[in-house]
Amino acid sequence: MTTPAALPPLVVIAGATASGKTALSLALAQALAGQGIEAEIISADSRQVYRGMDVGTAKATPAERASVPHHGLDLVDPDQPFSVSDYAVHAGAALAGIAQRGAIAILAGGSGFYLRAVARGLAVDELPWDPAVRSAIDSKLAIEGLPRLVEELRSLAPTRAAEVDLRNPRRVVRALEIARIRGDAPLPQPRGYGRDVLWLGLSVEGVVLRRRISERAMAQFAAGLVDETRQLIARFDRTLPSFSGIGYAEAIAVIEGRFSQEQASDQDARRNILFARRQATWFRREPDIRWLDATRALPLDQAIAATAGYLAG
Repeated sequence: MTTPAALPPLVVIAGATASGKTALSLALAQALAGQGIEAEIISADSRQVYRGMDVGTAKATPAERASVPHHGLDLVDPDQPFSVSDYAVHAGAALAGIAQRGAIAILAGGSGFYLRAVARGLAVDELPWDPAVRSAIDSKLAIEGLPRLVEELRSLAPTRAAEVDLRNPRRVVRALEIARIRGDAPLPQPRGYGRDVLWLGLSVEGVVLRRRISERAMAQFAAGLVDETRQLIARFDRTLPSFSGIGYAEAIAVIEGRFSQEQASDQDARRNILFARRQATWFRREPDIRWLDATRALPLDQAIAATAGYLAG
């Protein structure tokens, strides 16, 4: 991370998948620009870092990126490793640039660990790692499969297991590596951002959120998710952890003839609904979030008022 003197004002927009975080971040940045306040967006989505994975990760479109500067997108190819520590380094550099330009930063996304690493200064560099332990876990994954790793993680670190996407091999492997070294001990204490942060959370009524998730899954398949995936696996190994993400695993099943597109869309929605529940559990543990009801409409006026108060304070 950067030194506190180089840090810009920071507005965090958190919430479950399909709750409207991207739309609100864009609308807020554009509204602030109309008031003469420049803002730049940093994506906090652990899948949007991958180049070429656009439809399935719901990235901001080229037109949206042209209207507001974006960071945190298209950082590595799908076959390159990328950790929360790598993200913290990238975000730190982005924040330093935003501060130099006299703008404010909007950190928007649903990857709670990414948000915490930046906005709370989580000491991710203090998390343990051991190449021998990682190699042993990778071997177990290849031989015994993901369910056995999940079983071990739940046994060694039930608290951590409740916060991890247990369908994501990369996340499970890393969580199990930490668990084998330090058990279920709490994560390192946050160091703080270095100045006040405004946390906004988007809350959407359960029935509405489930409908939005289903509609987005259908829209992504209609928008060419299968074709995007076909192009990617022509260049990269389809067994890479990056392709286990929601949407891409289902698109691969369509390509391989195991799912119809309708079945894939339904499975995509089911996985995202479960993911949204895990996100809700994570964000309930975050203090100081000002929750905005996004069930019926984008709460832009509330976000503008909250940001104005934060900047004036």
